[in-house]
Amino acid sequence: MIKIAIFASGSGTNAENITRYFNNQEAIKVALIVSNNSNAYVLQRALQLNVPTEICLKHELLDSQLVLSLLKKYEVDWIILAGFLLKIPDYLLEAYPKRIINIHPALLPKFGGKGMYGHHVHQAVVDAGATESGITIHYVNERYDEGDIIFQAKCRVFASDTPDDVAAKIHELEQMHFPKVIEHVILSSV
Repeated sequence: MIKIAIFASGSGTNAENITRYFNNQEAIKVALIVSNNSNAYVLQRALQLNVPTEICLKHELLDSQLVLSLLKKYEVDWIILAGFLLKIPDYLLEAYPKRIINIHPALLPKFGGKGMYGHHVHQAVVDAGATESGITIHYVNERYDEGDIIFQAKCRVFASDTPDDVAAKIHELEQMHFPKVIEHVILSSV
């Protein structure tokens, strides 16, 4: 059984979707949900799904011994970032080479980088007059949103779309594709 930890900072809709997807599977299991925000709704979702949770504040994330021992305790093989807003430290990249995956709510390399998350991305897409957006699932490296791209899915953006309209389209793509792409990447690496 391959065990994954989901790192999330907010509501946790992707974390819930991924957990439900792997609930009845034998090969992959969500072993842990980690949040840097003790008030994040993802923690309530995890509780409802019977998934263990850990809070790892920003300063704690920088403590390699603390985090690596935590991941070892839960026997974590892969890390999935699902709306996690902190930069992944180098020691984690070294401990989990090509085993940390992120989802970004735009078609990278456009609309990526520090500060580009959630509503900020969708606002930038609308402000730029882009005619399409989408999701990018990629490996995490030492720079925000610059890791090797694994998968992209697109949606149309119309001139009349608001950032909320774009967000709804992106959410649909995330829910449809993210768990399946995670599964494919992990199982093809075994």
